[in-house]
Amino acid sequence: MPTAAVRRAMRAQERRRFLPPEVAGEHHRDVPLPIGFGQTNSQPSTVAEMLTLLEPFPGMRVLDVGSGSGWTSAILGELGGPDSTVVAVELVPDLVDRSRAAITQPWVRVHHARPGVLGLPEHGPYDRILVSAMGDELPSQLVDQLTADGVMVAPWRGVMHRVRRTDGTVEVTEHGGYRFVPLRHTRM
Repeated sequence: MPTAAVRRAMRAQERRRFLPPEVAGEHHRDVPLPIGFGQTNSQPSTVAEMLTLLEPFPGMRVLDVGSGSGWTSAILGELGGPDSTVVAVELVPDLVDRSRAAITQPWVRVHHARPGVLGLPEHGPYDRILVSAMGDELPSQLVDQLTADGVMVAPWRGVMHRVRRTDGTVEVTEHGGYRFVPLRHTRM
């Protein structure tokens, strides 16, 4: 069940603003919507569940992997507030440009992904990492970018996972089946 803070942040960052004109009228539907280049803007109920599992907090340093339209990045910026740092990374250049135009918070920055690199290790470590694309296994490159008490929410092998890094150990829990576009870290 999404927290009140997550629901407020999602209302404050209206989904319509992050969608291409041809699907913007569908913003209210609880379904993934196409944003071009084989990518989607995730289903709102899925976004709410992921953000709740992430346990965001004011002033956090967060990485948004596969930021797509920029909607989740803006929501993370809303949750973290102006004292936070939200670093988003996206592989598709046109989506990077569109999301930069849609995001209004100066503490949220969208970067072009580098081929062969997951995340942005040079900007880490991060308190929180959100991954909005399906991987084949635990993305260890991203776990390495977490702070000592960091949390990552990421789907792999059809299941949503929550990863908490504490005192050199990694605890992984499962949170139901989901479908996402594939996680890519090479050029499309």
